[in-house]
Amino acid sequence: MIDWRGVTLGAWRGARNGPTVTYGLIAGCVLLFAVSPVAGLNPVYGTGDELLVAQSTYFQRWGVIPADLTRGDPRALLTPLTALFVHGSWLHLLGNMLFLYVFGAMTEERMGRIGFGLFYLGCGYLALLGYATAHADSAQTLVGASGAISGVLGAFLYLFPRARVTSLFPFLFFLPLRFPAWIVLIFWFVLQWLAARSAGSGPGVAYLAHVLGFGFGFVYAWARYRRADRVKPPAAATEGESQP
Repeated sequence: MIDWRGVTLGAWRGARNGPTVTYGLIAGCVLLFAVSPVAGLNPVYGTGDELLVAQSTYFQRWGVIPADLTRGDPRALLTPLTALFVHGSWLHLLGNMLFLYVFGAMTEERMGRIGFGLFYLGCGYLALLGYATAHADSAQTLVGASGAISGVLGAFLYLFPRARVTSLFPFLFFLPLRFPAWIVLIFWFVLQWLAARSAGSGPGVAYLAHVLGFGFGFVYAWARYRRADRVKPPAAATEGESQP
């Protein structure tokens, strides 16, 4: 006979003692996307041209428009925070949430819930603000949690450089290979840096926000924890992919 009371209590304790901020961010992003016009699941937004208009309005209201932000529009000052919970497609959402799930838990455990939550929002805000400053005349809308998650990757690199990360590399026929985190994350950062150097200000991936977020995250972790012993990784491998 199954003790359902014990199972339920154990699950509740596990959720309470686990990386609740990481899981909460993931749940919040997924829920907000599901009810948004971008997901195409909410019938209130209609179909066809009506849905396209709703999507455009949604991005403009909650996303970052660099030209508005750099002009000092008071409403625009909040958009680097709201944009962290807005995604442009299912693929965009799932890619970001996968990386947050893989790297967020250990980082949150090291920083603590409140510290991690503030760190996540701060890195995301600064990354999007930096991108907007570099493209001050752009009217293209910027959305997504990539800047904040890149900050988590930067902090993870400093805090857990020897953690084993299982990655899939396209040029190695997507074979799952295990490498130390410092190899995978530095490789990822170099790719973002090279892409940012050749990217324009038009639609596409905001690689510069990735680079800035990663840099802010690494520098913060170095400044905050350089006098303390870095935590050794657990025996279990961390699993992820090579691109967020």
